[in-house]
Amino acid sequence: MRINGRTTVEGGRERWTLVPESLDDLWHLSYVLEPGDLVSGDTTRRIQRDDDRMRDTGGEREPMSVTISVEESEFHKFANRLRVSGTIEWASREDQVGHHHTLNVEEREEVEIEKRWQPDQRERIEEAVEATENAEVAIATVEEGAASIHTVAQYGTEEYASLTGPTGKGEDARDREELFGDLASALSHLDVDTVLLAGPGFTKEDARKYIERHHSEVAEKFGATVDTSAAGDRGVHEVLKRGAVEEVQAETRIAEEAEQIDELTERIATEGAATYGIEAVAEAAEYGAVEELLVLDDKLREERAGEGDWDIDANEVIESVEQQGGSVTVFSSEFAPGNQLGALGGIAALLRYRLE
Repeated sequence: MRINGRTTVEGGRERWTLVPESLDDLWHLSYVLEPGDLVSGDTTRRIQRDDDRMRDTGGEREPMSVTISVEESEFHKFANRLRVSGTIEWASREDQVGHHHTLNVEEREEVEIEKRWQPDQRERIEEAVEATENAEVAIATVEEGAASIHTVAQYGTEEYASLTGPTGKGEDARDREELFGDLASALSHLDVDTVLLAGPGFTKEDARKYIERHHSEVAEKFGATVDTSAAGDRGVHEVLKRGAVEEVQAETRIAEEAEQIDELTERIATEGAATYGIEAVAEAAEYGAVEELLVLDDKLREERAGEGDWDIDANEVIESVEQQGGSVTVFSSEFAPGNQLGALGGIAALLRYRLE
């Protein structure tokens, strides 16, 4: 993310000029946008003239600049864009003001956002700016008869390939190299800086040696080899939990989330210093007992938009925690730890001490 400018406007609002430089950046923007925010950018809009209506052509698209009042936003990771919908408040064509429009925000296109910026939202954008220099990482997990590749992004991990092959036992022992070859071929099509190789037993070491011998251009991207109890999603979670990705990237949000959710579930299971649910967390915040506040991004957006079911103001809870020296982590709903947090009501806390 690149910040090209910040301007204070009336009513305690600020206008930030931003340039998203990656798919991660578009995801960050989807988190900070709320109903009533103003978003400005360049777009095209179908303009229907009198002769168009007579011929029923549907009109022609014309380029224009618009400012829309946000009603909803949706991150489309497969289309590489963020769709922001709402009513046009200003347009380079005055006759379009008041109409509904969807603005497609894409990578490397400047966009202006005017809103009341909450502390966690400012931090989110600043983290995106810092993360621009992070290395792009893939995790390849391999075991006898199966392998998978996951790409790592700030909004979560995504399965890129799932492969099966001979088990390496009996008559198939020599043919297991087919799986290693397929793995190398899939990795060769990925544009990443580092590949972490993980899995149980010695299969991953055999795969590494095979790829180093036969696919040196892929092997050049290999980073650490990580022991895990399984391949696939479970193995990826273990890699993140152990901080292997953090050794490649200065900061990785999902690695932090994986570690925090494991700590939370362990404390809950042992009746330790943890709590969850909006009422219990708000009470803990009142006592100054919250050391780390964990909240789900989708739930926080919903509550801030007045569409949730909490009777307590989420912003007040966050401010209370921060004023008393606690930290706040907003979890991604795109990643497994976020799903676990969602099952606990979308908000939880690691406490400084147990509350009776």
